[in-house]
Amino acid sequence: MKNPRDIIKKPIITEQSSQLMEANKYTFVVDNRANKTEIKQAIETIFDVKVVNVNTQNVKGKPKRFGRYSGYTSDWKKATITLSEDSKAIEFFEGV
Repeated sequence: MKNPRDIIKKPIITEQSSQLMEANKYTFVVDNRANKTEIKQAIETIFDVKVVNVNTQNVKGKPKRFGRYSGYTSDWKKATITLSEDSKAIEFFEGV
């Protein structure tokens, strides 16, 4: 198994994701090659919670220009994790 901290890159903290936190759903940027099982095991290991469901979404890079040069931002993967009802909240999001 890969290192759990290599799979979970960073949390996504937006207005929409903070509304999902009330329903025990948390959003993270994850490694592009990680599958749902690896993401579930990584979240359970790092935060010591019980994960019920994992939804993933591949986000394509947007075209960007800098002067006469053009390119794309990087593609990335987003995971929305649903925790069980009896599971505690993730402490990382407590102050948000």
